Amino acid sequence: MFLSLLLVLLIGAVAWAGASCGLTALFGVVLPYGAVLIFICGLVWRMVYWAKSPVPFAIPTTGGQERSLDFIKQEKWDCPNTKFGVFVRMLLEVCLFRSLFRNTAACIHENDPVNGGPRLVYYSSKWLWCFALIFHYCFLFVFLRHFRFFMEPVPACVSFLEAVDGFMQIGAPRFFITGGLLLVAVLFLLCRRIFNERLRYLSLMNDYFPLFLILGIVCSGLCMRYFDKCEIALVKMFIMGVTHFSPVSAEGINAMFFVHLTFVCALLIYFPFSKLTHMLGVFFSPTRNLPNNTRAVRHVNPWNPPKQFLTYAEYEDLYRDAMAEAGLPLEKQPEPKKAAE
Repeated sequence: MFLSLLLVLLIGAVAWAGASCGLTALFGVVLPYGAVLIFICGLVWRMVYWAKSPVPFAIPTTGGQERSLDFIKQEKWDCPNTKFGVFVRMLLEVCLFRSLFRNTAACIHENDPVNGGPRLVYYSSKWLWCFALIFHYCFLFVFLRHFRFFMEPVPACVSFLEAVDGFMQIGAPRFFITGGLLLVAVLFLLCRRIFNERLRYLSLMNDYFPLFLILGIVCSGLCMRYFDKCEIALVKMFIMGVTHFSPVSAEGINAMFFVHLTFVCALLIYFPFSKLTHMLGVFFSPTRNLPNNTRAVRHVNPWNPPKQFLTYAEYEDLYRDAMAEAGLPLEKQPEPKKAAE
């Protein structure tokens, strides 16, 4: 955990020092181009690898009664047997995290009043589902809001999202709800890994690093908006210049902007090689994209090579002499060997 935090702080410190020393072209132009290129190529490589991977077994994860007899009610969305059912299930999974909604937690009651001893108790745990939903949708809103820096004029849909997000006018500049909720959600997910003993025992550096990196992106963005403010017009001119492959001077832009941009670039570089690719991996997962119709349709294992099968008669013709020497029963006895001349 501390190594991940130290690495994120080091990335921010290097970006701050580089921008302060005049290396704005490196952190504002070269690094974003390289990060986007690695991000796109990495995602394409992962998707091609997943698409080429064979599926030896039909292993859809189910959560209810499968299709059986007509008088037995089927759970069509939790245990679909048609392509349309799989589509609805994937839609609910991607948009509402349906499987995570059924998340349960377990704890041991040492002195249970029922049996007087330790007892394992399962209970519903919706907090993870709630904050995961808040985190992903707030991240999506923030991502879409940032399109106003890449387009001129700003599309009406982006302006509408910005107006909805900042409808609670608090101070100047106005407070965006998704920014605050995103910070709360990231802190919850991070604290859950730090203070939950069982989860902390299972967590590795690649579990903490993206959380600290996203936390750095959120904190630097909030700091740049409300405290160490940047000139928005200059930032937009610089970003549009980079987007249109005609970079302009970054003079007058605060160093905090390059810290924020460097964190984003680090996330783009790290994304294709991490667990964060579950965003696309869910669509390639056979546990989600296969219908549960193994009773009606035979699933062929693509790993099975073609085999040459022998009938018993062909097997006996091939090994008759060896079977006779071993004393095994035969349907046809071997022909007597001719006397040697």
